[in-house]
Amino acid sequence: MNESSATRTRRTSPFGRLLLRLRPYRSSLIVTGVALLASAAIGLAFPLVVRYLMDAAFEMRDPETLNRVAIFLIGLFGVQAVLNFVQVFLLGATAEKVVAGLRTDLYSHLLTLSPGFYSNQSSGELTSRLSSDCSTLGTVLSHQLAEFVRQVLFFFGGLALLAVLHSRLMLTTVTVAPIVVLSAYAFGQILRNKSTKVQDRLAKANAAAEEALTQIPIVQSFVREGWEEQRYGSRIQFALREAVGKSLVRGIFFGLVTFIAFGGVAVVLWEGGRLVLAQEITAGELVSFLLYAVTVAAAITALASLWSGYQEAMGAAQRVFDLMDTEPEIKEPRHSAALPPASDPGGLAFEDVWFRYEQEEPWILKGLSVDVRPGEAVALVGPSGAGKTTLASLVPRFWDPTQGRITLRGTDLRRIPLIELRTAVGIVPQEPMLFADTIAANIAYGRPEAGPEEIERAARLAHAHEFIERLAEGYESQVGERGTRLSGGQRQRIAIARIFLKEPEILILDEATSSLDTESEQLVEQALETVMEGRTTLIIAHRLRTVQRADRVLVIDGGEILEQGKHGELAAADGLYARLYRGQLLDPSPPVEGLPTGL
Repeated sequence: MNESSATRTRRTSPFGRLLLRLRPYRSSLIVTGVALLASAAIGLAFPLVVRYLMDAAFEMRDPETLNRVAIFLIGLFGVQAVLNFVQVFLLGATAEKVVAGLRTDLYSHLLTLSPGFYSNQSSGELTSRLSSDCSTLGTVLSHQLAEFVRQVLFFFGGLALLAVLHSRLMLTTVTVAPIVVLSAYAFGQILRNKSTKVQDRLAKANAAAEEALTQIPIVQSFVREGWEEQRYGSRIQFALREAVGKSLVRGIFFGLVTFIAFGGVAVVLWEGGRLVLAQEITAGELVSFLLYAVTVAAAITALASLWSGYQEAMGAAQRVFDLMDTEPEIKEPRHSAALPPASDPGGLAFEDVWFRYEQEEPWILKGLSVDVRPGEAVALVGPSGAGKTTLASLVPRFWDPTQGRITLRGTDLRRIPLIELRTAVGIVPQEPMLFADTIAANIAYGRPEAGPEEIERAARLAHAHEFIERLAEGYESQVGERGTRLSGGQRQRIAIARIFLKEPEILILDEATSSLDTESEQLVEQALETVMEGRTTLIIAHRLRTVQRADRVLVIDGGEILEQGKHGELAAADGLYARLYRGQLLDPSPPVEGLPTGL
């Protein structure tokens, strides 16, 4: 979709955008439409058949005609049942396909949004839009759309037949329509606003619940169950108040519409009864006319109900499409350049890089320039908040520099297709996140097409094979939600095994051993030694041994590089690094057998 067509789509109403998604299912919709028209026609014919039935019984007193009309009526209803089945099945199946496509597109779009977007959003609210809001739209397409068309046909068809039967009584029936339409418009706007507020409140409550449930060990260890219950309950109460207000508006609306519509029917019945007494119409004509009047009144009431449901659904649709219209901060390059081959000279270069998250916020990085040679391991050292993690996050383009540029072999990262760039970068975070799947599947996440032998080789290189073999189901063992069935060191080694399978050119180690026990740390350190071989590596480090392993140390504070060199040189100088070292902010963890510890 080009930019102009995308802009036009955004300007289309939410309902219009839903209808656009029905285009691929035109054939099913045509069959549905024919079935719906035929079913409505049968429904409109029913009062006429009843008229002949009544006249045969009370006027002509003809049992044979009565029997034929009754049998015809049963056959008519049989045909209508088949038509209703076709209409409901086809439209329901189509709606499910549209909603599934909408959910898929929304999820795909969410995956393109940068970490900056998620830092301002709760996962509970996003999943609420994926689930409940999309389900609401499915109801509109599967039920309300067809019902709206049916009731419109009943309304106008009923009015037309009323006009044919008796124009005077038809005018009495029609007088209620403008009042209902005006009421529907006024109440519909209120209901739409109320519905949006209810969805927003529920999303906030879901976000609180999801946050607590995913952090249940923390909640229970701090004995905060009561507080979390109160937090969730208060948000539910906010949503409840909005929902009760919405129900109040709906109740007033439907009560008013029902009174107006069926009050009109009562007037028609009174006036029609006078015409029967005056022998201007037969009892059968009065009954058929009364049925048409009830049909029109019921259509008005149903349309009012559908209108309120439509307004509520459009509130949900607006939330979904607003999310789909969110532009990714990190975009694919318009004029991309292929990543030069690894044989080309040039490493990773930061050229006068400035960065801040928002326009009004302070600078995180200030005019930072540094060249990282191919295969070089560079440690980033500095106090908390110095900008180390931010600097590393610019490499896979989780964010882009506010000013300046970063190049890989001379090519600006913003010109390299994201898939190529991120394939070239591997990250081992401080706290690895695993998926609720098997160990094999988690390792293969680095390269899904990898076979069992490749997965096992990666696990051996990451020193994970030993503990995996001891598990009852080996590589098919489930790791639990976020890997909770494994220890921190085991999770970290699985994350490193993923990197071995991915085989990236650039490696980012974000304090990968800072939260491990001594034994796990030694195993992870050995795995990291192997995975770093021949790779350009950025190490965010607090451990002295990790810093000693680096070819070069960059000392960062306040977003600027204050010092750089080898550990021994910097420790001997009277600078920030020496103060960090002497103040034991660099953790002097014990040496690991077989690893270099020289300066």
